Amino acid sequence: MGGLREVAAPFVVTGPSGVAVRTRLKGLTAGDEEVLRLVGAHLGSLASRDLKARCVEGLEHSAESWAARKRELTGVSSSRWAGSITKATHDQWALARRGQAAHIQGLEAGIRTIAHRLSLPVGAKGTKRAPGGYRSRREWHAKARRLRVLEDRLGRVRAERDAGRVRVVRGGRRLARTRHHLADAGLTAAQWRRRWEAERWFLQADGESGKRFGNETIRITPEGDVSIKLPAPLAHLANAAHGRYALATKVSFAHRGSEWADRVVANRAVAYRVHHDTGRDRWYVTASWQIPAAQAVPLEAALAHGVIGVDTNADHLAAWRLDTHGNPCGDPRRFFYTLTGTAPHRDAQVRHALTRLLHWAHSCGVKAIAVEDLDFQAEKTREKHGRRRRFRQLISGMPTGRLRARLTSMADATGITIIAVDPAYTSKWGAQHWQKPLTSTTRRTSRHDAASIAIGRRAQGHPIRRRTTPPPHDQSDRAGHRTVQAGPGTLGREEARPRIPGPRTRCVPPNAERTRATRASNTVRGARSDQEWVQDSLLLTE
Repeated sequence: MGGLREVAAPFVVTGPSGVAVRTRLKGLTAGDEEVLRLVGAHLGSLASRDLKARCVEGLEHSAESWAARKRELTGVSSSRWAGSITKATHDQWALARRGQAAHIQGLEAGIRTIAHRLSLPVGAKGTKRAPGGYRSRREWHAKARRLRVLEDRLGRVRAERDAGRVRVVRGGRRLARTRHHLADAGLTAAQWRRRWEAERWFLQADGESGKRFGNETIRITPEGDVSIKLPAPLAHLANAAHGRYALATKVSFAHRGSEWADRVVANRAVAYRVHHDTGRDRWYVTASWQIPAAQAVPLEAALAHGVIGVDTNADHLAAWRLDTHGNPCGDPRRFFYTLTGTAPHRDAQVRHALTRLLHWAHSCGVKAIAVEDLDFQAEKTREKHGRRRRFRQLISGMPTGRLRARLTSMADATGITIIAVDPAYTSKWGAQHWQKPLTSTTRRTSRHDAASIAIGRRAQGHPIRRRTTPPPHDQSDRAGHRTVQAGPGTLGREEARPRIPGPRTRCVPPNAERTRATRASNTVRGARSDQEWVQDSLLLTE
């Protein structure tokens, strides 16, 4: 079919480049918490000042200005605290620039859609690939006004990007807006203030290889003792040597604790971040470090023991195991999760679903999991889907990026390879070729289960169309093994099966003239016939 787009080849997803583990700081005294608050508030004010200076520089930033900002911060903190603050400032500014570029792309997509629909007559029907005109003159007029608003907004954002100006809110823009909707958020003014101040604190330090225990600013010994290098204005609060404050608690990392201990003993770089959860009134510390990129497993080696195709949905993962020939084995599996509540709860739901998926893959002996290379960033615009608000909420709630990143990180520790495939037509063709054949009285195959088979077969390089039973002998062919399975190099093998006219497909009547000579007589022997047989005259030729 000429309207189908080209399907990209599957590829092996690269493994994670870093590790982050978190544990709780239990048993802190009132003095410990007060020192952490003072240090976080002081360094947070310095981080806000440095971010403001970086935003003022815009595109005029240089190594000299960076060094000047770092020297200014060193006098009121320390050289290592100043390095961590300036590095975090640059990362935040770069993130804001990427968000600004994504915002421009979204505005341009919305303007193109509205302009196209305005150019069509009112009530014109659309197609699968392009929307139609607006339903009424009233809607046409409203969208014409919105077009002007988006064009003005796009002009302002482009001007800000050309000038190097970004808009950043330390603590989060969403939390800042929550201040005006405290009743809806279920917060009081004092609760919001504590949360706002905690989000603006700065208690993170980069690691250094070769230094004692991998970090000179926030130090955690292999035995779990935690100490912090105090900034210069707070040096009088030190209770240990060299201006350090030792917390009255010990920590241990349950997850990847042995890896962390090996790095600390070898004095390899480990970065730490101390965070306060105001809702639970708990303190946490996160350790992170870089790991060497694992060598990518060849696609053929990863698929040597079969594959598990996974279809991502808004509330569950539909998975089915396929053998090396692309045949589904056993029954489909579904791993449910609920994307409601707080962000940690949603993340835990995704993590638990992926844990069950990986355990099942390990029990099956499969070394590869195929997922779709999904990205809904261009699909969430209001102008593209119009009044389909529930559909926009559905695709916005699907954790495609988070799920893939989490699955890649978790699978790397288990030796399972993640394969990304093109998501084009997997749901449509999976339901067309696999849903009905795999449905029985004891198993109800859903559209998502059939899509998981299509994803797995695409990862293996097989066409999505299934192999059908060849016809028996003496039915138009005697010895040929005729199937609808297309070869790997056949053009159009991902398309639907063509409809060939003929009596076998019942789209045209059979040719009676051709079959009359070979058709058997229906006359019963001995029966009286009312028709009299007359012999035709012979054709005489000279």
